[in-house]
Amino acid sequence: MRAGATLNLTVYSFDVTGPDNLEGTFIKMKRDRIEAVLVDAALYPYRKRVIEAIAASRLPAVYGNDIWVGYGGLASYSSDWQDIFKKAGVYAGKILRGATPADLPVEQPSKFALAINMRTAKALGLSIPPPLLLRATQVIE
Repeated sequence: MRAGATLNLTVYSFDVTGPDNLEGTFIKMKRDRIEAVLVDAALYPYRKRVIEAIAASRLPAVYGNDIWVGYGGLASYSSDWQDIFKKAGVYAGKILRGATPADLPVEQPSKFALAINMRTAKALGLSIPPPLLLRATQVIE
């Protein structure tokens, strides 16, 4: 929430306790004039219903990985999971060859992925700026 304040944005948190209150939560967001949504990965088991509820409320939403975008979500920005898994394999190899895990450095993601679903953007009446499209690692037409 501090990041929102730095950007002069007000950040709200809405609790979704399960699939039964998804639609009501997004209707409340729309009624409260929420302008955009960041969807928590914990809702992934309900992704179809989440995306349908967001589409019905006509809210732009960003997700934590590109799988959501393939299902109709607007956009995602996340660490590049293939790169992370590759690094995990390198770590495992070092450990299997005798390295002590405590002696290995902690690494942070260095590659990121931006996915944009243009069909969803069009359905929401959004135009995606060309510089953002150029930075995207995946664009779904």
